Amino acid sequence: MSVGLCGAAFAATVLAAPGSAQAAPTADVQAPAHAQAPAHAQASTGQRGGWDVKDSGTDARFRGLAAVSRDTAWAAGSKGTVLRTTDGGASWRDVSPPGAAELEFRDIEAFDGRRAVVLAIGEGEASRVFRTADGGATWTESFRNTDPKAFYDCMTFFDRRHGLAMSDPVDGKYRILSTGDGGRSWKVLPSDGMPAAQAGEAGFAASGQCLVSSGPRDVWLATGGAPRGRVLHSADRGRTWQATDAPIPAGDPARGVFGLAFRDRTHGIAVGGDYRADQPSPKAAATTGDGGRTWTPSAQPPPAYRSGVTWLPGSRTTALAVGPTGTDVSADGGRSWRTVDTGSYDTVDCARDRSCWASGEKGRIARWERGRQPDAGRN
Repeated sequence: MSVGLCGAAFAATVLAAPGSAQAAPTADVQAPAHAQAPAHAQASTGQRGGWDVKDSGTDARFRGLAAVSRDTAWAAGSKGTVLRTTDGGASWRDVSPPGAAELEFRDIEAFDGRRAVVLAIGEGEASRVFRTADGGATWTESFRNTDPKAFYDCMTFFDRRHGLAMSDPVDGKYRILSTGDGGRSWKVLPSDGMPAAQAGEAGFAASGQCLVSSGPRDVWLATGGAPRGRVLHSADRGRTWQATDAPIPAGDPARGVFGLAFRDRTHGIAVGGDYRADQPSPKAAATTGDGGRTWTPSAQPPPAYRSGVTWLPGSRTTALAVGPTGTDVSADGGRSWRTVDTGSYDTVDCARDRSCWASGEKGRIARWERGRQPDAGRN
């Protein structure tokens, strides 16, 4: 999305896109670069747009994505790959941490074009955190999991210093890792304020959005793989949590809530479903207006499983959701969705200058462009 195109205008852009399918982020405490910008601006009409797929030069699958601006973005994925662009995707620099080729990066949080923190997932020592302060020229491994029962999935930052990472349940409870120095060091938080996990319950490391935050203290955790998909909320940076059932179907290891997005501490969207391509996901989205205490199914949800979701900065009503079968837009806060693109993406993120990026399989990274035809699934 072009700089200056507000959320309402973006809604007009994608809803008018030709060929669209019809479908029933204090001085030293600044937010990460992808944090939501203040709501403003008026609607613009008559504009068109679509995803412009960039040549990443790799076939890695990018489930981790951090949009910094229209020019700068980071992507993290399979085979230990981390890429960075500073020219709007015209070229990509491979800034992967040395010796990380066997790791699976599933989440990246970037504060600007030089500072970023990346999470590798997996059992035991496969779960690691790396940090760079020089654009990926050098990396420091700041955390390596030594508990064979832990498996870290997602990460989020409240500001440039304070962040959390989450692991699947250990001894019956989700494990929360905390940093107060921008990812330089980490500690496991006490679990006495965490409710018990359901049998088989876990987070999905599908888009870097199973743990998300809004504001200085609120954070939400998405779950699946159990009889009920749930969203857990903490208002004290992960010390205590409350769990709420979500209306996105679960009851199977492949089903549940995969991604969350909150535009403030009360208004949120959950997406998910069943990630298996041959299984339907009839209720793939839900909304909350009370900080996650209650959730309402979308009246017109996306037509299939969705793993990533984001609010459009500057808009109180417009959001994007992505998955292997397409991109959907909502112009009413997630209550109804319309498919506007059929390309495969795993995650989506928008920067504070209102530029939006998406990434996924086969090295796919794209930026939204005004005046462009929808991608229509090309690789």
